[in-house]
Amino acid sequence: ADRLKEAQNINKSLSALANVFNALANKQKHVAFRDSKLTFLLQSALLNGKTLVIVNLSPTLASFQESLQTLTFASRVSKIELGVAQRDLSASHSTNSSSNNAGSHSSPGETN
Repeated sequence: ADRLKEAQNINKSLSALANVFNALANKQKHVAFRDSKLTFLLQSALLNGKTLVIVNLSPTLASFQESLQTLTFASRVSKIELGVAQRDLSASHSTNSSSNNAGSHSSPGETN
């Protein structure tokens, strides 16, 4: 009974996550991040970062239904494109330039 309840809660969270992906992909004004703890916690990452979804399947016959639901979810999410990934070099550039200058030595009046 506990495993069934856990599976139902997981499926509800994954359904809410798929709904968030759909809302973001369709550029809807309202995105229901508060429909589950999972989507609420992932809100910042989904809005401001790259998203990669990895699913795990079990090869056992006893897990067939759960694996089928997982594949259905993965198929649904894989069709959603949130946009083109963009690389932000501003933070890494300032870190690299300061670390590159840290090891160099200048005489007074010289610049690096």
